[in-house]
Amino acid sequence: MSRLQGKVAFITGIGRGQGRSHAIRLAEEGADIIGVDICRDFDSAPYPMASKEDLAETVRQVEALGRRVVARVADVRDAVGLRSAVEEGVDQLGRLDFAVANAGISTAQFRMTTLEEDIQAWNDVIDVNLTGVWNTAQAAIPYILAGGRGGSIILIGSTAGLRGAGAGPYTAAKHGVVGIMRGLANELAEDNIRVNVVHPTAVNTMMAVNPGMQAFLASQVANGIHSRNAMPVELLEPADISATVAFLCSDESRYITGTNVPVDAGFVNRVD
Repeated sequence: MSRLQGKVAFITGIGRGQGRSHAIRLAEEGADIIGVDICRDFDSAPYPMASKEDLAETVRQVEALGRRVVARVADVRDAVGLRSAVEEGVDQLGRLDFAVANAGISTAQFRMTTLEEDIQAWNDVIDVNLTGVWNTAQAAIPYILAGGRGGSIILIGSTAGLRGAGAGPYTAAKHGVVGIMRGLANELAEDNIRVNVVHPTAVNTMMAVNPGMQAFLASQVANGIHSRNAMPVELLEPADISATVAFLCSDESRYITGTNVPVDAGFVNRVD
């Protein structure tokens, strides 16, 4: 596969999970990669984030495909640091064509016991999952524009961004991501830069597969809230989402912009 030969993609949260999967799939398609990951944990998220060793493994796997990769430890909440990482990557790789705003956290499974914990959880999720998406796009846009070749910006949303769910800050942030997409899609259309949101259902990553999340989902069922896919699959694999990301980077999607793209096994359409 070489639909993206000679192109460069910037991806956040590449240490593991969906981010690593996106990096590998785009590299398989011929793209070089600029990637970042925070590589440290959040007190409000009771599951571990990717480590520096995880980030190094992503680099190893991309390089094993014969592609170049510039990977840095960076926090999407830090707009200045993020832009510095992109600048360094473009200096080394020569261009930028795509951005994938993938980094995210969830505190849905964490039972807050104090007001301070509740405030911290809200701030962490909004700062990473919403402001971090905005920072990612703003870091990438000047370099994609400078190329004069058009490009694609893909924001990783969630079915929680299309339906109400029990996770307050996560749902709020993912709805906000849709607003970011709609505004940028209009703003960048004249320059042939496409902006879309991919909305996965639950994916087989640490965010979804950990004891805290399973307890949270069980509590939702106890309250009469059933989060089920229409198709007979409980969890998608990261590669399922990466296939759509690759399509949205490719010329095959050259006239697709301003859209919400569910990859959700029928979750959003299901009526219970």
